[in-house]
Amino acid sequence: MELDYRVHVTFEPRYELLSSLHTIICRKSHKKIDLAPAWVKETLQCLTPGFAAILKEMEVDSDWKFTYLLTYLCPAGLAPEAFLAWLEAKTPGDLYELTAGYTQQFPKDMGLYRSRTLEVLSMWNEQYLRRLDPAVPGALRAEAGRRKEELAAAEPLAFVERTTNGLAFAPKEGLERLVLVPQYHFQPMNVIYHFGKVTLCHYAARIYFGGETDFPPQEYRMIRALGEQSRLKILRYLSEGPRTFTEIVRHLQLSKGITHDHVSKLRSGGFIRAHFEGETVTEYSLRAEMLDVMHRKLVDYIRPQE
Repeated sequence: MELDYRVHVTFEPRYELLSSLHTIICRKSHKKIDLAPAWVKETLQCLTPGFAAILKEMEVDSDWKFTYLLTYLCPAGLAPEAFLAWLEAKTPGDLYELTAGYTQQFPKDMGLYRSRTLEVLSMWNEQYLRRLDPAVPGALRAEAGRRKEELAAAEPLAFVERTTNGLAFAPKEGLERLVLVPQYHFQPMNVIYHFGKVTLCHYAARIYFGGETDFPPQEYRMIRALGEQSRLKILRYLSEGPRTFTEIVRHLQLSKGITHDHVSKLRSGGFIRAHFEGETVTEYSLRAEMLDVMHRKLVDYIRPQE
């Protein structure tokens, strides 16, 4: 399939500045992230009490979405500190002018938004990101490098699906660029924001720092995703063709909440493809090949090659 937009892969540490903070303030996802269950509590305890209190009041809202756009639009090659200096040098008028070609949804008070964003990001950078193991940004940079090399010789649609573990982005009027950014902290979830000509997808890079003999979390997730009858029923239903979420709910005859949980686990396991238009999932389809992938990984772990 020929796409009307171009696919790009990039990573710079300022993106993980945002991703790591997103992980803290998106409280509904704390039980779903791959990081150790105690990571959120331990991280908050390492912050000053005043800053921890500020973060507990923050939400993933339209202003936070706007911050993702600014992070993307700042000049390439800027370290987190340089990104913050760049943002500090921008007037509210500069920010309106910079983003007007991408969105018409602006913070209510751009000056106040800029001040608060600078304060929070600066404190998070100082109290958390600067203390982060350099292996994390190093692994993310290496991931982006590998993906760029792969993209050069790949069919774009299949490349996006492999890279993101099952996301497909339909052409959309005005969309010129899909930007893929690997992230570590918010795994296994993705963050997807659409800004007119650009869709940003911060995808779970499936990077882990366990022992060499550990079975990777993503592969555990694949096994667990199949350990429930309703999920198997969803997969069998999708084998007949793509379905909307509403159709899946009707087929299972379960509540939307329970069905959403089943679909989310199958998505995290990589067994179903989520079709996006902008930020909206329009339907799901089966990734049947992932059943063979899971089988091979399980056999390779149980019966390793000598």
